[in-house]
Amino acid sequence: MSEPGLIVLGSGPAGMAAAEAFRERRDDEPVRVLTADVDMPYFRPPLSKEFLRGDTDDVAMYPSSWFTENNVDINLDTRVTEVDVHAHAVTAAGIRHPYSHLILAGGSSPQPPAIPGGELALTLRSLQDARELRDVARRASSAVVIGGGFIGCEAAASIAARGVPVTLVAPDDLPQQRRLGTEAGRKLLRLVENSGVRFVGGAHVQEIGSDAVVLEGGVTLDTDLVLAATGVAPQGDLASQAGLSVVDSRIVVDAHMSTSHPDVYAAGDSALATNSTAGRPITIEHWQDASDQGAVAGACAAGAEDDWAEVPGFWTTIGADTVKYHAWGDGYERSRLIEHDDGFTVWYEAGGAVVGVLTHNADDDYDLGEKLIHAARPAPVAM
Repeated sequence: MSEPGLIVLGSGPAGMAAAEAFRERRDDEPVRVLTADVDMPYFRPPLSKEFLRGDTDDVAMYPSSWFTENNVDINLDTRVTEVDVHAHAVTAAGIRHPYSHLILAGGSSPQPPAIPGGELALTLRSLQDARELRDVARRASSAVVIGGGFIGCEAAASIAARGVPVTLVAPDDLPQQRRLGTEAGRKLLRLVENSGVRFVGGAHVQEIGSDAVVLEGGVTLDTDLVLAATGVAPQGDLASQAGLSVVDSRIVVDAHMSTSHPDVYAAGDSALATNSTAGRPITIEHWQDASDQGAVAGACAAGAEDDWAEVPGFWTTIGADTVKYHAWGDGYERSRLIEHDDGFTVWYEAGGAVVGVLTHNADDDYDLGEKLIHAARPAPVAM
């Protein structure tokens, strides 16, 4: 790729959706993907589930022939050190790459706990991380997972499925309590415990040792596997250094994924994008949303007028149970849980309109919730 074309930084869902959308509209312009990842693009959702359980090794996003057939050049293990928006070029490994359009899709990186021994904990973000975690889980006699978010719950259940005793430690009394409320937290706790995981809520880790996790108060959990699912940090440093508008490490973009500089777009975890339906900036943390934003960025870079209008949403699997969630994700005023024979629905409202729905074995409510959120209509039950 000697002549300027599209350069995509990042090979996750946002980056690859961008490259694909651009190529669909422009078959005569070079496309290059630069990624620090050492593996060809892969699906991340199975890493904490089927891959970690040992049920599959096939997580490839594309067949090996896709890049040749679509004339997309991908550079693995390539870390970009500079973005020069004025010269329309990026620098990686000392090599300067000119671009006509640039899409920043670097995603986010896991954050180990900032405590003594925090560096001893494993993290789970990349396929390389997942291989190491699965290998350690094969030999482990016990495991401690720190963090009660969805990744922590998924990974804890998957490790337990391998026959390893697992303790899930979280600062909230219930999983996702602060985000989803007490009633939803109780339901998620039951799913976590049904998967064979012991949950210790309202607990803070004081120190991680080579063979134990010490909680505040002096309780010691002996273990030979520690996984920290304690959050991620958006990768906005390059954009900030390039002079682009960045807020809280996220690159500010409009609904077309355009940044504050012409010909530069951003999508995925590292972006703070305006959703045209919500009419405000929304942060996202999930695979499908990143892919949706990437597709918009790639299409707009190719000259289309697409915008990001979808309601964010995702599925999570805890053991044998699947939970689905649609929401704007920036808070709610009231919620109500509805019990079903073999599941539940939690409706979330703000300003008299549905802003979120959480379901277990209630797909009709999940689909209805998306429509109500999009239309800013009230919940179908008394709140």
